[in-house]
Amino acid sequence: MLKICNLKECKQYIDEVAILEYNEWATNPKQNYEKRIKSKKEKMLNQLDTNEIYKLILLNDKELVGFISIFSKDSEEFLNLSPWYSTMYVKKEYRVNGYSKILNDAILKEAKMMNIKCLYLKTNLINYYERFGAVYIQDIKDGEKLYKFDIKKL
Repeated sequence: MLKICNLKECKQYIDEVAILEYNEWATNPKQNYEKRIKSKKEKMLNQLDTNEIYKLILLNDKELVGFISIFSKDSEEFLNLSPWYSTMYVKKEYRVNGYSKILNDAILKEAKMMNIKCLYLKTNLINYYERFGAVYIQDIKDGEKLYKFDIKKL
């Protein structure tokens, strides 16, 4: 059975989320692995407790399928933009089953309940987030593009 859970209330999954995030997005994932994972977990716990991030996880029974976040900051280029739609991740064995849509719908619903007007996203994926309602704004560095979700229109 599929279930969406706020990571803040399901902290038993934080180790796995930290490892998956690190392995997916770290610039040098082999360097000081254990130390960096420990640091990532501590930072994530602090961010959850101070509401700098809001992270939902998708469970299939008790197994983690994926996660998605809202970050207060996620871009050095656009410090004036906030908050950010970030870290959508579905484990490889669960991909192509519509789980990213479930995560997307859940985070946008939460954003609406939090009275967030829009979420920003930067990505190098082409023609992916548009199907979830993202609107292209501009090209940015390293092949990335800036998008916006207009929550009040969704």
